[in-house]
Amino acid sequence: MVAPAVPEIIEDDDIFAAVDARTESLQNLRELGPPDLVYLVKQPKTNSTRQTGVYHHVTGIDASSSASLAAYVNTLTFSPLDKTHKVVSGIYCCYNAFSHLDMRVEVKIPGSLESYCIDERGDKRVATDALWLETFLCGVLRAYLYADDGSGDVVKKIVGVRRFNPVTNTEMEHKFLDAAERLFFMGRQLSSDPETQVPNTVSNHLTSGLLKYIHTTGRYTSGINLFEKLRTRDVEVSSLLARVLISSDEEVQAVRLMHDALQDVPMDYALLDCQAAFCLSKGEGEMALECAKRSVTAAPSEFSTWARLAEVYVSLEQWDLALLTLNSCPMFTYQDKDAPRMPPPSRVMLPILAESVLDEIDEGQPKQGEPHDFVHPSLRKLHAATYQGTFLKAYNLLTKIAAAIGWDQLLKIRSDVFVMEEEYRVERQHIPKPGHSQNASTVGLRDSESGDQTVNGNGAENGEESESKEGSTDQTNGNGEVSQTEETSIERPEQTMASEVVKSGNDDHDPSHSSYTQFKNKRLCERWLDNLFMVLYEDLRIYTIWRTEMAQSRQQAIDYKKTASEWEILGELAERLHHFEEAVEAYRHCLSIRFSPKAMRGLLKMYEQKNDTRGMLSALIRLIAWQYRWYSEFSPELLFLIRKLIEEEGAVKVRSIVQATNLPQPVLDLTHHYCQLCAMFRSSGSDG
Repeated sequence: MVAPAVPEIIEDDDIFAAVDARTESLQNLRELGPPDLVYLVKQPKTNSTRQTGVYHHVTGIDASSSASLAAYVNTLTFSPLDKTHKVVSGIYCCYNAFSHLDMRVEVKIPGSLESYCIDERGDKRVATDALWLETFLCGVLRAYLYADDGSGDVVKKIVGVRRFNPVTNTEMEHKFLDAAERLFFMGRQLSSDPETQVPNTVSNHLTSGLLKYIHTTGRYTSGINLFEKLRTRDVEVSSLLARVLISSDEEVQAVRLMHDALQDVPMDYALLDCQAAFCLSKGEGEMALECAKRSVTAAPSEFSTWARLAEVYVSLEQWDLALLTLNSCPMFTYQDKDAPRMPPPSRVMLPILAESVLDEIDEGQPKQGEPHDFVHPSLRKLHAATYQGTFLKAYNLLTKIAAAIGWDQLLKIRSDVFVMEEEYRVERQHIPKPGHSQNASTVGLRDSESGDQTVNGNGAENGEESESKEGSTDQTNGNGEVSQTEETSIERPEQTMASEVVKSGNDDHDPSHSSYTQFKNKRLCERWLDNLFMVLYEDLRIYTIWRTEMAQSRQQAIDYKKTASEWEILGELAERLHHFEEAVEAYRHCLSIRFSPKAMRGLLKMYEQKNDTRGMLSALIRLIAWQYRWYSEFSPELLFLIRKLIEEEGAVKVRSIVQATNLPQPVLDLTHHYCQLCAMFRSSGSDG
């Protein structure tokens, strides 16, 4: 397949400014590092004194040696779009997140090649084979974890990034998994997903990348073999092995493994969480509840364990306990992926290859210099659209509850379990000093049968909050835990809540509910959760206005007009609130004005739900073409969907439907390329 076009970010005057900016940013990198930087120096063929610097970013290039990086630079020396200049030198920069070094290869054309690395202070070091092994693994992980999901959000973040598939055959897979095995127990050095507070052996960017690779390609046997070997060195790897076994439909083996491993490490929160998720997927909420409670006890400072417990309560329709558990979640500041910070360029050239030209994608798009779509201020300020990390997951749980029981019932339960402002004012007048306290997490974990009054695993000191407003806000640290002053003595809670008294959201709550009648038995709502309620209210308000206006327009037979950007935002809004049919309606309106990858991704989800193979392939062809148009030949999510279709329908049928589509052949070839990858990995269904 023809490689994507080469974007050019041009520096006319200050040559190498982008490379210098990358060097300066090395000391601030905390994650996997930015995409690779490729910097070329060009000069006119007729004038050897005038030089220009051009650069772009890239992921997915084999970074196992200086020769492989130099080979990529050499592919850029001939440009069909620029025949008046020649490339005289190039620098390839690739970040090694294990050793915090920037590996660099300088190529003189024609002539020499020099490889070295730059440390965080900007000093040169020797590039060894061990460093190249680390760099290669980091390159593959970035290609998977920094890839776009098809919606275009990642593509739009950084201008001019070429994205390639780092593992295109079984030989490359062996090389990748061998490197992962050798460096596996150094994985915690790479940091972790934003929902994980402390990276560990099984929760870090290396394990996330491995699981994503196995999930995308369906190479379960390779993953099982890898984790089986690693498990002999550390039993904690069992949770990763169990997840792969479940994905590969080896559920009996996975259950047996989890049982046996928990005999050795009974408080491994990753294993307990895996058990809870598995039980939940089978509709066994009560079994999942016990696992989730133990998982929280094992890791009370991790968000994921609390979120799982809240999810279990939602599935059991125990809405009050779900809210109390959500209130106890430790929230972390979102740490975004490392991104390049470059000086302003002189010019930017974003060429289009003929192979990716598709009229329906390009028609209606705003041209350079044209004003952007008008977006009503009320739609522009919807804060929920900007949530990421722990706040996004917490908001999703809150919207699930609201979708299940309605806003009014949600407010009623909220007032049952949390201290309302008016109550606080009245109570404060009567109680001059704080009384006994009780933490939401205690209620969430309380065993209904026993009188055990242990707290959430941090001990009584970390787990409890003062009843006074000052105690709940000023003493709360960034992780959602409560710090204790020397003067304040924290006592254990006096009373527990029996799970038998919790009613489902469909029942009327008794105003004389024994657990909530007195002020001292209510919890103080965390500020962040209070803010989520306000954001949810704003989402629901805008959604209600939109649906009311739409209904009125239909009654009066008037066109309801919005810009493409507004329809896209409304589609996202409806999707956030779990109104899927309305989201699809908005996305269709958006696509009727112009192509939007986000709207097309929304339609793709609908086709998935309806098992509409033709509809899915129609959307996939266009999404793959759009990705390629913006220099990305690889999206793990799109490859996964193609693979699943081939498993269900067979490669012959999938190829036939693609080929029968009335679109240009070069565009169809891009989708055929994804099918060929599945054949290369011998995915189920690709033989016939």
